[in-house]
Amino acid sequence: MNITIIGTGGVGGYFGGKLAQAGNNVTFIARGEHLKQIREKGLQIKSIKGDFLIKPAMATDNISEIDTPELVILGVKAWQVKDIAVQLKPLIKENTIVLPLQNGVLAADELLAVLQPNQVLAGLCRIFSKIEAPGIINHFGVEPEIVFGEMNNGINPNVEKLQKTLESAHIKSKIAGDIRTELWKKLMIIGSGGLLALTRTTYGEIRENSETRELMRVLLKEIYEVALADGAKIEIDFTEKTMAYIDTYPYDATTSLARDICAGKPSEIDYQNGTVARLGEQFKVGVPLNSFVYSCLLPLERKARKV
Repeated sequence: MNITIIGTGGVGGYFGGKLAQAGNNVTFIARGEHLKQIREKGLQIKSIKGDFLIKPAMATDNISEIDTPELVILGVKAWQVKDIAVQLKPLIKENTIVLPLQNGVLAADELLAVLQPNQVLAGLCRIFSKIEAPGIINHFGVEPEIVFGEMNNGINPNVEKLQKTLESAHIKSKIAGDIRTELWKKLMIIGSGGLLALTRTTYGEIRENSETRELMRVLLKEIYEVALADGAKIEIDFTEKTMAYIDTYPYDATTSLARDICAGKPSEIDYQNGTVARLGEQFKVGVPLNSFVYSCLLPLERKARKV
């Protein structure tokens, strides 16, 4: 299959690498020194499931150079999806599958505002991975998995075609019966990243203090209430299940959002706690802690974006 990976970071680099390893024709969109190293030395994947090297690896920083892909996987940050959709529109075919793997619950809707409904699936992934160094992706935790489906929860040939492609690359995948619910569940799991950034703590530090642990529980419960208002069907005890799941994280674990904010980089705060704050207002659901976290981090976000 002819595949394009837009955003060759921890997510796009790992899954794109697996797809290339399986014999697919994969083009990686990357930038700067990362792109230079991929072109010169290939894309190196370090993984708890086994290391491998994709060489040669086709890579470019110009999205207009992609060759009518059958599958496009978006591994960019959530705030970049709108612009990517506009750039993609003239470059893809009628039956191209576009799969966003961004955090948050808005990526597929933003793509659908520009692309055709039959071209867009909604998706999420579960993986702990990062760019360790230019040209090197490190998968250091969690069994990698992609969950996807249509926003209207239907089944079409693209859904089944994608699952077969992922299976052939030995990528664990699941077709979701209700993808919106799955997106909200993931947002509950990662939604504490804003609190980590605000307190400058790791998961281990925040959960070992009773005061901050309770703050995390309240923040997740607020996300749960907004998810229900948005039509998600989440079991009543999912907040406590999420807390128990977070308790299994390594002591030093954080989230990409927290790492970006602490490093002074633009983050996905607008698509995580910011989305919860806005939808809470829209649905008249009180989310004071999410609104507080979002508001407190906005000055740092604007500084990072030089707004």
